[in-house]
Amino acid sequence: MNINGNTNTDVCSESEVGDTEANETTSLLRNVSTETVISSLASSVFNLMNAIMGSGILGLAYAMASTGIVGFCILLSVVASLAAYSIHLLLKLCDQTGINSYEDLGAKALNKPGKVKNTHFLNPFSSFPSAMSSYLFILKSELPEAINGFLNSESTGNAWYEDGRLLLILITLCVVLPLSILPKIGKRAAREASTFAFWDTPAVLPFCLFSTLYAYAIPTMAFSFLCHTAVLPIYCELDRPSKSRMQNVTNVSISLSFLLYLISAVFGYLTFYAHVDSELLHGYGVYLPRDIMVITVRLAILLSVLLTVPLIHFPARKAAILLLFGRRPFSWLIHVLATLTILGVVLLMAIFVPDIRNVFGVVGSTTSSSLLFVFPGIFYLKISNQPIRSVDSIGAIFLVVFGLIMGFLSFSVIIITWIQST
Repeated sequence: MNINGNTNTDVCSESEVGDTEANETTSLLRNVSTETVISSLASSVFNLMNAIMGSGILGLAYAMASTGIVGFCILLSVVASLAAYSIHLLLKLCDQTGINSYEDLGAKALNKPGKVKNTHFLNPFSSFPSAMSSYLFILKSELPEAINGFLNSESTGNAWYEDGRLLLILITLCVVLPLSILPKIGKRAAREASTFAFWDTPAVLPFCLFSTLYAYAIPTMAFSFLCHTAVLPIYCELDRPSKSRMQNVTNVSISLSFLLYLISAVFGYLTFYAHVDSELLHGYGVYLPRDIMVITVRLAILLSVLLTVPLIHFPARKAAILLLFGRRPFSWLIHVLATLTILGVVLLMAIFVPDIRNVFGVVGSTTSSSLLFVFPGIFYLKISNQPIRSVDSIGAIFLVVFGLIMGFLSFSVIIITWIQST
């Protein structure tokens, strides 16, 4: 399958024969089945949307309340457009080099053979713990609400099953850990799908606000559109793969995700206005504590999140083992220690972080801005043979500058806000 017309490089090379799924020392994203997987245009759109849509959708209504309707629409459009453009640069590099994984593009861009074999695994590894911490935080905040939905209204709030931290520890030990300790995983599970209800309350609509809350809003949007480590493998599976077809898949996926994000943010904001919680479902739990639709949505999200954590733990553990130990034979000791360490760190983050907006803000301003804006721009500037004054080179420079400035300013404001609040 030759995507690059100028070279004979097979972008989607076949993997080595053997049980690579169980081998944690094989490369993360170059594991393509020996039986070629072909996806239609519609399936590829679904797969990419599957990679885009995540827990960030629960924080976008709060972002709209923080920035105003007009400000939110402008910022969301800018972030979505830049995300699509950075994918455009990655696809051009894929055609040019024949490389079909994000971290291998980083290896080629750094061009340091003695060092890159370890450092290029940091790219996917840095994104997975952040997603895991946000999912565990949702479990911590939503499990007590879900249980209360089935109890009588005279509950005092002092029972053990109403303590989110205790429930999170129990769920992690009894469900997440046994699933995560498995040495291999099967088919990927679909991510969560959310439905939204509307509850009418009269209030004045602020259309555009300017405040330090932008430091949380913009990173939350970046966190919500992060899918770049999954783009090139999806490109490999596309039927009759070409740069233009995959760009169409990208544009449709990001446009549909943008529409869903906008709808969820608008309805969540118009439901609660200035009282929007940083985690959208909290508001529904306060005003509609035993509504059957709210309970159904909450249970669906909890089930999806609970089963997703072990799935995204697998590549995080795989990247960590490759980063620290290289391509050594499988070891149960290393496997178990890596599993316990990653789950322990992520669990502590979820327990002690008081607000999910802190997760979205810090992760969005550091990891997401790097993977979404900075790294694709650097990769293109280092690998591409285009002149520095070409349109794409200028666009790559803009991505790097925008990502660095946005990340630094947002992270600085968040840290200052934390210091002032203490």
